[in-house]
Amino acid sequence: MNRVRTPDERFLNLPDFSYTPHYAEVKDPTGGDPLRMAYIDEGPRDGQVMLLLHGEPSWSFLYRKMIPILVGAGHRVIAPDLIGFGRSDKPAQRSDYTYLRHVEWVRELLFDKLDLHNITYFGQDWGSLLGLQLVGLYPERYARVVIGNGGLPTGDHKLSDAFFAWQTYSQTTPELKVGNIVSGGCKFPLSEELIAAYDAPFPDDTFKEGARQFPLLVPSTPEDPTHDTNVRAWEGLQQFTKPFLLCFSDSDPVMAGGDKVFASLVPGTKGQDHVTIKDAGHFLQEDKGEEIANLMLAFIAKN
Repeated sequence: MNRVRTPDERFLNLPDFSYTPHYAEVKDPTGGDPLRMAYIDEGPRDGQVMLLLHGEPSWSFLYRKMIPILVGAGHRVIAPDLIGFGRSDKPAQRSDYTYLRHVEWVRELLFDKLDLHNITYFGQDWGSLLGLQLVGLYPERYARVVIGNGGLPTGDHKLSDAFFAWQTYSQTTPELKVGNIVSGGCKFPLSEELIAAYDAPFPDDTFKEGARQFPLLVPSTPEDPTHDTNVRAWEGLQQFTKPFLLCFSDSDPVMAGGDKVFASLVPGTKGQDHVTIKDAGHFLQEDKGEEIANLMLAFIAKN
């Protein structure tokens, strides 16, 4: 598998994100050299593990408002960059990107390389599509789950019109302006400095094959290659009795109403203090990161 790697100098002087990156090697499913996967690892090694998974087309920079609050409370924070994003290697062909490969890369990092247990996990966007499959299949690794603007589609139910509009745009726009896309998914537009930080992993279009392909990988029919695995993961989630918190935002047309699915199907949601995050768009970590981090601390204290 051919891949490109963003030069380190692209990540210099990022606002409020001076964390030292860590790296692990994950398998190339085509038999080539391992791929390098980046992750942030902050806080005491014996602290409770807080796993923060980003989505499309962002990277771990999305969690810069939450990391210091969680670390300050004594927790160990792990925030990976998905393959194809951030500081992680970026396969050079769109066909190299599949849903199940990404789940396996995340699984290999979290369980094989880092051997994480007792995880408190936060997922949003693709961070939930990947992470929730792992929760459903490996529930013993997790202590708690927090989902904001996320889901685990199987292809059996129609996705939102807003998602299909995004999918069409992602495939037809001549230039995929990643920073502007993230800004457009926020309630409050981002500064030029922050837009540049989201653009940093992508010096040119050759680095954006994953960002282009991800919208096509969301299961939208029962014939999707991920359908059966996600159905199996849902069977696990429907037996998941550990604490499960929902904090969807009030201004996200893509995932609106998704919290009701979890509330009706996942037993761990019962009795939890679910919250609607006010004045927050799809990327609620940008709009209300501090509020979400403090919500997670209260959730841990209660459970």
